[in-house]
Amino acid sequence: MAGERGAYARGLARRDQIIDGAVELFGRIGYRNATILDIATHVGISRTGLLHHFASKEALLKAILAKRDQEDIERFGRSEEPLSDLWNLVELVRHNASVPELVGLFAVLSAEAADPAHPAHDYFVRRYERARSAMGRALVTARDAGLLVPGVDINQQSRALVALLDGLQIQWLLAPHEIDMAAELSTQLQKLLLVPLASP
Repeated sequence: MAGERGAYARGLARRDQIIDGAVELFGRIGYRNATILDIATHVGISRTGLLHHFASKEALLKAILAKRDQEDIERFGRSEEPLSDLWNLVELVRHNASVPELVGLFAVLSAEAADPAHPAHDYFVRRYERARSAMGRALVTARDAGLLVPGVDINQQSRALVALLDGLQIQWLLAPHEIDMAAELSTQLQKLLLVPLASP
């Protein structure tokens, strides 16, 4: 039994190693340009060994996207404070600055996935829908609490803020020492609020 648990733990660790290596490689050369052999070589295992954990490159990509979503959910929970979702968004962006490989991967993938034939196309369509919806809910919560500047167009601002985040990520990837993504987002959000955006 102990041996089985050890093998299972090693298998999970190997999967995480493959995912981390693929994130780095996909972010650097793109999903389409990286082969299974490239990924296997990058993480120091055989092609067969990689396929034992992930049956295809598409399965590996789906595992990366699922892991990212789950980590974000676990790291940034919700609270009842009216500005907590906006504050958590700033903290998420601050965290992203510590994982440049992942930011690079999503920047590359979101552009590649504009092609309807890309395996991540539907994922990114849904991801942007969720992002705009979550931004809208956060702004509505602030508005309903009397904390939003009167007359703010919720839908327009939701789209604009999601676009701002994408643009900041690309500029940060190109000039990480010149761009503070969290500070830029916080400044923009503050313009929409009647009270300081502070930690709940």
